[in-house]
Amino acid sequence: MPGALPEGESVPVDGSLPATATRAVGARGFGVYVHVPFCASRCGYCDFNTYTSAELGGGADRESYADTVLAELALAARVLGDTPPPRVDTVFVGGGTPTLLPADDLARILDGIDRTWGLAADAEVTTEANPESVTRESLKTLRAAGYTRISLGMQSAAPGVLAILDRRHSAGRATAAALEARDAGFDHVNLDLIYGTPGESADDFATSLDQVVAAGVDHVSAYALIVEDGTRLAARMRRGELPYPSDDVAADRYLAAEAALHAAGFSWYEVSNWARSEAARCRHNLLYWTGAHWWGLGPGAHSHVGGVRWWNVKHPTAYAKRLAAGESPGLAREVLTPDEAHMEDVMLRLRLASGLPLAALDDAGRAGAERARAAGLLDADRYAGGQAVLTLRGRLLADAVVRDLLP
Repeated sequence: MPGALPEGESVPVDGSLPATATRAVGARGFGVYVHVPFCASRCGYCDFNTYTSAELGGGADRESYADTVLAELALAARVLGDTPPPRVDTVFVGGGTPTLLPADDLARILDGIDRTWGLAADAEVTTEANPESVTRESLKTLRAAGYTRISLGMQSAAPGVLAILDRRHSAGRATAAALEARDAGFDHVNLDLIYGTPGESADDFATSLDQVVAAGVDHVSAYALIVEDGTRLAARMRRGELPYPSDDVAADRYLAAEAALHAAGFSWYEVSNWARSEAARCRHNLLYWTGAHWWGLGPGAHSHVGGVRWWNVKHPTAYAKRLAAGESPGLAREVLTPDEAHMEDVMLRLRLASGLPLAALDDAGRAGAERARAAGLLDADRYAGGQAVLTLRGRLLADAVVRDLLP
């Protein structure tokens, strides 16, 4: 979760929502996101809302964190009151490093969600993890508690690349952890990759892809390195210690990922995500990408219900103090206008392999879609059937295509 939060109107002290927002809660699916802000160390490229023990000092601690999250969950139950979601379809515990919390605490949080709103019988329950933060025993505890999916931050198989990114795990630990998760009974296992790091060679990335495939996972996420202001990596680049990432290299790496993963039986379903089957796709992220509702628990977490989006205070200490006082931890919120909702719908759905109905576009947007089709950026056959679906080349230029489809 990036560190910067947008501005917006104040959230009521009790966290209440307009009746128009809660009327159809969960009609298009409902998820719960839980943000765990703790990390053992800060990676050089990371600008997420995370904190090491040294950064937090004595102001917040892991030991009481599960109870604090459960206090926000109780507040959420009061806010939704007579209009609870029909069920919780997905839970995603992210960070930070969620698995720095004891597995029993992650189990308690999941049990609290189930007791509050009820997990669907086929609910997808994901936790993120750094490879060095899990053991065979902790993985078995998480699986027994109801976690069905794990997303491991591998980033690279090259020791030199891991060093530049300030990752703590060894080059082989991520794939070993993936195998341990499979042995523990997880239904789905994801490995995250970052490509385009300064110093990464084509062979380095090819090795990373080979190891991902060999690990037997059923989902892969691969993202180009983004250099965020305020990070240690950005400072090193400003000082000239490292070169800035190359767009051309990033494009080559993406094409290499598509070729290797396709050959291994993966299919893309979102520009940066590949799965071996439809069942292996991350259903929680699909809720985000298709405009469904979710409640975000934790400092800096975002929520969306019925066109109202809000976000919590960022610092764990401030978050805990508000809840201890019986107040909402919400910092600010915004009510999406129809134009804003349309813009987000186009921007997100176009990144999906299912694409965007051309009927959802206005005249200018359809003209832009026609230009994109003529340029080979949209699939011609799908276009003839009324859908805007990116080609492989279109995926490389997805942001430009989106701009052409919007006013």
